[in-house]
Amino acid sequence: MIIKELTVGALMANCIILGCEKTREAAVIDPGDETEKILLSLADSKLKLKYIINTHGHFDHVGGNKEMKEATGADILIHLLDAPMLSRLSSDATLFGFSAENSPPPDRTLEDNDTISFGEIRLKVIHTPGHSPGGISLYTDSKLFVGDTLFAGSIGRSDLPGGNFNTLISSIKNRLFKLDDDVNVFPGHGPNTTIGREKLSNPFVGCSC
Repeated sequence: MIIKELTVGALMANCIILGCEKTREAAVIDPGDETEKILLSLADSKLKLKYIINTHGHFDHVGGNKEMKEATGADILIHLLDAPMLSRLSSDATLFGFSAENSPPPDRTLEDNDTISFGEIRLKVIHTPGHSPGGISLYTDSKLFVGDTLFAGSIGRSDLPGGNFNTLISSIKNRLFKLDDDVNVFPGHGPNTTIGREKLSNPFVGCSC
């Protein structure tokens, strides 16, 4: 599996490109901004984009949806509960002093335990609400892409509309921390970590798993 990590936009969101080495089919997780940079990275690896996957609906993670879809024709995927956020990205970004284009509607809405397949890669959808109602994490081959649910030494905000602290902690403890300690975690901002490291030292979770 090809994994390419890019940091995009003023809020420095992590955008992940996943590609199948055999078929060259690919998915982009959270194209928040700087779509030209993402497209060049895809072209450098000779990857054909099949899916644009949003871990949640905040503008810094989905702001590039429109340009990415226009350039590639790839399907947009997001959890059912966050899908309505795509049509109000412009107004939401303005509230924080930024600008973003509204996204086209999703081509497919996701739910817990769904599978996203491209090439020989299978991503399992894990519903992890708390940062947003429809926040998801994506799991494959000891790799976990968590959006803004969990960070290295921290957690996502729960004070934004639709967020809930207790729900977020439950998502982390009861969904993510059930995975093996050696699972590599790719957050939506900041450096990568592992499940084991966060169980041991994340001060916000206080897990005694």
